[in-house]
Amino acid sequence: MSSQPDIDDALREAIISRPDVILDDNDLMHALIAANDRSMGGNIVDLRGLAMERLEARLDRLEDTHRSVIAAAYENLAGTNQVHRAILRMLDPLEFETFLRDLGGEVAEILRVDAVKLVLESVQNDNDPAVKRLGDVLSVAEPGFIDCYLTQGRGGAVRQVTLRQVQEADPAIYGDAGDWIRSEACLKLDFGDARLPGLLVFGAEDPHMFGPQQGTDLLAFFTGVFERAMRRWLG
Repeated sequence: MSSQPDIDDALREAIISRPDVILDDNDLMHALIAANDRSMGGNIVDLRGLAMERLEARLDRLEDTHRSVIAAAYENLAGTNQVHRAILRMLDPLEFETFLRDLGGEVAEILRVDAVKLVLESVQNDNDPAVKRLGDVLSVAEPGFIDCYLTQGRGGAVRQVTLRQVQEADPAIYGDAGDWIRSEACLKLDFGDARLPGLLVFGAEDPHMFGPQQGTDLLAFFTGVFERAMRRWLG
């Protein structure tokens, strides 16, 4: 009785010459292991096979984690470059009105947000002609408005950066654009001693653009740069 395997000679030679082709192919290895299990019968427990399955599952989880870490690293790098570009553009203007117009224009485009609003608290009214000219970006509010807005009237501690989804955006911030704003990043601004605070708000139509589970390091850095730029204009 011949023991010669029923396999094509050319295929057999190819496998012998390059066994790594089979070892690197998951589907082929699974098929070989399954055939080996069948040949042993149903009464034998293959501990080595079970160990290999567990190691393979761990390897799959490690590969998924590795891909997730790489993706997060690329996303963080892209976000860092995006914020740096926005800051450089924000620092270009030599006049305050140009600074604010760019904030709602090119800076918003670089950051890929749909609305940028700057709120300044003041004890004076908002009848200043400059405020009216820049109404698309700038608005003036009464003292205490910013903390109330950030805490949604509940009081308590106020973070420098607040990321959240919104159902009905406040028209005092967004005006008519509030109908389609679904998430926002709120950056509380500290202009120094004896000055009332400010608030820079980035609004997005995408409800997943900003959320409380996201990191705030880059936006905190942007806030610090913006505060220093504003102090220059405030004198």
